[in-house]
Amino acid sequence: MEFLGECAGRRLLAALVFLAIFGKKLFPFPDGAVRKGPLLGLYLFLGFIAQNVGLNYTTASKSAFITSLMVVFVPILQYVMEKRPPTLGNIFGIGAAVAGLWLMTSPTGADLNIGDVLTLICAMFFALYIVYLDVASRAMTTPQLTFLQSATCAVLGVVATLGLEDFFFQPTLSVVLAVGYLTLFATVLTTFMQTKYQKFTTPTRAAVIFTVEPVWASLMAYVLLGERLGTLGVVGGALIITGVLISELSDKIPFFNKGLAAEEEAS
Repeated sequence: MEFLGECAGRRLLAALVFLAIFGKKLFPFPDGAVRKGPLLGLYLFLGFIAQNVGLNYTTASKSAFITSLMVVFVPILQYVMEKRPPTLGNIFGIGAAVAGLWLMTSPTGADLNIGDVLTLICAMFFALYIVYLDVASRAMTTPQLTFLQSATCAVLGVVATLGLEDFFFQPTLSVVLAVGYLTLFATVLTTFMQTKYQKFTTPTRAAVIFTVEPVWASLMAYVLLGERLGTLGVVGGALIITGVLISELSDKIPFFNKGLAAEEEAS
């Protein structure tokens, strides 16, 4: 099963699961929901596509670390979309993350390639997803939003699969179990939980949680694929994680909190 077909299949099954669980509670959709829900799904789908295509040209560990830049982009996008200016800590975080990205992609002999660029685009779309989820979740219920974004990804995935892939599905036991796991745990559960609970925090608070993902991805890439980052790669990864933490926790550190403090005083 190719990745577009896998995306279409798991998202379609997820949408059907949400429909079966919530049924009539999904309808009718409030004003704006039919626009905001699919737009959120579009950001998620494009991020998924960019990441998977990028993986064909870069390593799993580099992909994971570059994807982590999404949590640095979140404050910037919040300013653009919600008029929340970044703090001094956000700026320092971006600088540290960019330095880390350079160390991971250039000095080790592997120049910045198309896979890295696509993964960076993926990070931007995932950051858009996190910020816009904050907007869209105010316009409808959690079941409605999870259903709409899953259904959108399913439709886009089906169209892309029919146009770009020779789809083949052989329902062996291992494949069925894998699809079931990806659908129920990696799609239904995770999408519902993020949609339901992110509204009780801020996008930047939610984003910092995702800093754990590249650490685990690099560890698994080492264990399962034998990939090694090298010394500069490890330093670069540490800089990215440091930048992410400074950016997202800046309001807890007085020095890095200057932008936010100035905004509060002005108000």
